[in-house]
Amino acid sequence: MHKLQTADYIVFFIYFLVVAAYGYYIYRRKKSETINSKEFFLAEGSLTWWAIGASLIASNISAEHFIGMSGSGFALGLAISSYEWMAAATLIIVAVFIIPVYLKNRIFTMPQFLSVRYNDKVSTIMAIFWLLVYVFVNLTSIIYLGALAISSISNLSFEACIIGLSLFSVIVTLGGMKVIGYTDVIQVIVLIIGGLITTYLALSLLADRFGFNGDIWKGLGVLRKEVPGHFHMIFKKDNPHYQELPGMSVLIGGMLINNLAYWGCNQYIVQRALGADLKTARKGILFAAFLKLLIPIIAVLPGITMFVLHKNGMFQAEMTDAAGAVKPDHAYPTLMNLLPAGLKGVAFAALTAAIVASLAGKANSISTIFSLDIYKKFVNKEASERTLVRVGRWAVIGALLMAALVTPALKSLDQAYQFIQEYVGFFSPGVLAIFLLGMFWKRTTATAALAGALFTIPFSVLLKFLPGWTNGGFPDYPFLDRMTITFFGVALLMIGISLAAGKGPGTAPIQVDRRMFRVSPGFVIGSVLICGILAALYTVFW
Repeated sequence: MHKLQTADYIVFFIYFLVVAAYGYYIYRRKKSETINSKEFFLAEGSLTWWAIGASLIASNISAEHFIGMSGSGFALGLAISSYEWMAAATLIIVAVFIIPVYLKNRIFTMPQFLSVRYNDKVSTIMAIFWLLVYVFVNLTSIIYLGALAISSISNLSFEACIIGLSLFSVIVTLGGMKVIGYTDVIQVIVLIIGGLITTYLALSLLADRFGFNGDIWKGLGVLRKEVPGHFHMIFKKDNPHYQELPGMSVLIGGMLINNLAYWGCNQYIVQRALGADLKTARKGILFAAFLKLLIPIIAVLPGITMFVLHKNGMFQAEMTDAAGAVKPDHAYPTLMNLLPAGLKGVAFAALTAAIVASLAGKANSISTIFSLDIYKKFVNKEASERTLVRVGRWAVIGALLMAALVTPALKSLDQAYQFIQEYVGFFSPGVLAIFLLGMFWKRTTATAALAGALFTIPFSVLLKFLPGWTNGGFPDYPFLDRMTITFFGVALLMIGISLAAGKGPGTAPIQVDRRMFRVSPGFVIGSVLICGILAALYTVFW
């Protein structure tokens, strides 16, 4: 039945009231204090390690995982889990080598790093790039997938869902980063519980279909038996989905570049850890890495299960559009519709929690970059703290309004998760090159960084569209391989320009001390455990 029952509404409104009440409490507690832009935009830290880890995951996991990754699980199989499992390994690298650099140099925003290390011109160009990507790729895709899911399980229209999610996110975001950070802990608990319930239902349905009376462990066995091709992590070149997940590139190539840029050079993510001391930040990031290992269970397994059920004659109407084409992104909403009253409300709350947490965090980052790195620098250099906060709130409204207007254009997508990864990949390789060379090579110049920033997107576009322009005369690289080529292309360009400038440091080198990279025995144990689990997973599902 494609609508929520009374019990579902009760469960959802309990969740809504808990989050709203807690957020309002945090907001009121701070309201009497002097308005401070860093407090509003960045919350100035003060989160515990478990809150940092939970907030990282709540900000990262959204409808693109529940809907988009399940859709890719339906179409591609377990291999799409590399985005999550390799992120766990990447988080360890970030915790050891990147976060200490930010904390040592008191960096609070990514454009600030670029301004300190290079100059304001590089900082401003990259800030504009970030704003465009955040608004027209990230926000739009999150709203689209969320509206798709909610309209699929309720009587609300797709357009009404776009409006509702945008308004809900505006309300949460206007409270500032402090409200977002504290409510993220509740959000991540809700989204994991709701996600596990939906996965349990999917496996139980599969077990029933094959005569195992709802035994989910038997259901897992059925999956491996029915679609063994959906349980290979590394695709060979003859695989029809090689272009999306090209072989070893998911381990040592473009996937690593994608994850390092996302987890290490992304205001939206990094700001969660920037106010803590190094030990707390590292523990929080390690906790997030452990949580990352769980995400395929709640996001990918349901999609694979739906593929098997669909293959065996179930959900034919639900999984196709009006033209009769199979729509992988319908997999998760179809499953949610099968949940009994009450539990459907939990899953609905989990989905909403994921969407709102991601939208709020992303909108806050847009607001931060626009207010501090555009408005204060170029529009009103003498802006007061109160003015910056007000401009930041208007930026939130403007960003979500633009994203909501663009969102309907995404309706033609089959796998939105792949769309997000590919088009963010036009931008992220150059970002990573600029940051890593700025951190670890003192001779990198501002001119080199500027060239890298300007070169990244045109070079990525050339690699993507040149095969079509030359009628196949140029190799059609998978997008993860394009990211690898772009990263090394930008890095070599920057190195060449910096070397041509002569000897001596490029600009103002960031302070880096080898002692910053020392880690505690507890961190080593946790990291080894995560890497051991990953090695086992890739060995079993190679």
